[in-house]
Amino acid sequence: MSGALRDATRAEAPGPALDISGMHIALPTQSGLLRAVRGVDLRIERGETLCLVGESGSGKSLTALASMGLLPPAAICEAARLDILGIAMRTADEPRWERLRGDRVAMVFQDPMSALNPAWTVGEQMIEGLRVHRPGLTRRAARARAAELLRICGIDRPSLRLAQHPHLLSGGMRQRVVIAMALMSEPALLIADEPTTALDATVQAQILDLLAGLQRQFSLALLLITHDLGLARRHARRVAVMYAGEIVETGPTDAIFANPLHPYTRALLDCRPGAGKLGAIPGTVPNLVAPPSACAFLPRCGFAAEACRQPIAMRSPVDGRAARCILPPEALRARVAPTALEHRPPQGTELAVSLRGVGVRFASRVGLFGAPQVTQALNGIDLDIRRGSVCGIVGESGSGKSTLARVILGLQPGDGSVALRERALASYTRRALARVVQPVFQDPYSSLNPRRRIGAIIRLPLDVHEIGARRERDDAVRRMMARCGLLDRLADAYPGALSGGQRQRVAIATALIMRPDIVVCDEPTSALDVSVQAQILTLLQELKAELGLTYVFISHDLAVVRALADQVVVMRGGEVVEKGEADAVFTAPRHPYTVALLAASGLSSR
Repeated sequence: MSGALRDATRAEAPGPALDISGMHIALPTQSGLLRAVRGVDLRIERGETLCLVGESGSGKSLTALASMGLLPPAAICEAARLDILGIAMRTADEPRWERLRGDRVAMVFQDPMSALNPAWTVGEQMIEGLRVHRPGLTRRAARARAAELLRICGIDRPSLRLAQHPHLLSGGMRQRVVIAMALMSEPALLIADEPTTALDATVQAQILDLLAGLQRQFSLALLLITHDLGLARRHARRVAVMYAGEIVETGPTDAIFANPLHPYTRALLDCRPGAGKLGAIPGTVPNLVAPPSACAFLPRCGFAAEACRQPIAMRSPVDGRAARCILPPEALRARVAPTALEHRPPQGTELAVSLRGVGVRFASRVGLFGAPQVTQALNGIDLDIRRGSVCGIVGESGSGKSTLARVILGLQPGDGSVALRERALASYTRRALARVVQPVFQDPYSSLNPRRRIGAIIRLPLDVHEIGARRERDDAVRRMMARCGLLDRLADAYPGALSGGQRQRVAIATALIMRPDIVVCDEPTSALDVSVQAQILTLLQELKAELGLTYVFISHDLAVVRALADQVVVMRGGEVVEKGEADAVFTAPRHPYTVALLAASGLSSR
């Protein structure tokens, strides 16, 4: 980055990049005020990266939105102090926030499509924000900068991408566009809410290395919200752990990972996938309409004592550390044994999926009269997946993973042959195919009708295929909900009232209600925090053993694939570059690209 856009008139006031003290945020609900953030203190120095970690519903995103002046209108926010780059913003009006946002402070959201206008091209959206804050900048110079940032963020053919609309890009590419947009005006504070959730390991490393370079060059401060503890360990100097609206532990990253002072931090660390093992935290985050007066983590804590049944304040910092716990540090050093995932090798030689010479091409054009450009999404794919196995498919965004999933689901035509259960895919009727293979998508909310109740959503496939009488369908829905860990009362709820983990369970129940043999899971846990991810992965493994399922499991999280898969397929540029038994691929990779993926994920054995 040249720094040519850095405006000499943007004199920064002294003080930290972000300084929050005593912040409380409440949201009105039908049941009363939801006290989502309670007494949060947070400080980020210039040029520092602070990672904010915690489960869904812990208040991380609301804290970030408050730091950008983007809370919902009905939200009630109070704080003793809210200073940004030395500017007091606690009582700032909207025009003052608008002058700050997008210029000196920027935010990267988790869902790129919520930040991108589907009717505008990528270039139009990137240029607009920059020219609002730099009215003297020519359109040509702004477009050149946009192309430069797309290239730096790992997007090939940036001139072509600037002319495309968001729906033509992969999920990973859209996220990179959003990150590039946030960096257009060289902000001094960047708030990134799960910015690499949709990205594979190598692109994660590229984006975070880019942000680290910008920090060094411009003293950029970064508030990084993530559920990926490995990412926090590699890229943050300090970590703040949030639970039930409170900061429960904060301190230097190395110290927290080596010796956590709060049981919740210890439990999060135990949830990280290991080689065939996985931990999980029992229970859920408490209802914050009536916040507990005692330690909020008490009902889920494996170390709790009688003294924990009282309000607990943050202990005085020691060596830059603080924790909301009265237990001595040595009491937390015993690691909770993770659950060993039960791997049952597939029996027999019958194939669930067989692909031979599969190829898919897409054509697109720049502008109305531009020449068509052909992209080879898949090229000569040969793959066999045995019944009862888990085939993990990994690779960068744009490598063809999701296109391969659509081919197996019968949603994407192409060259070559596809067979399911040793029968040609083309010979299945649409109804017959639905009984053989079903999908579980990355974003359950986009695949669930927000206007239908959960019970009706799960029952819909049975209704469409007219399977059983009404009472039999209702009984099947109840049984499947119970298998997937969904309470009966949720049958009358709408998707918007459920947590991310609950919605993913609904998506799994909807896929399995037809009792298919094959389930295609496209990034089913990438948007979930580590504790919920552990619960979902354990559920998938239990259902596989109970129902004899075959999984095609697509993920950019190699640690998850290592914990779950029997077979691994590595894809790059629409081709399979390596495949084999999971243990062999992870311990002795043969292709340089596989080696690079493992290194970027911190799983390299070399």
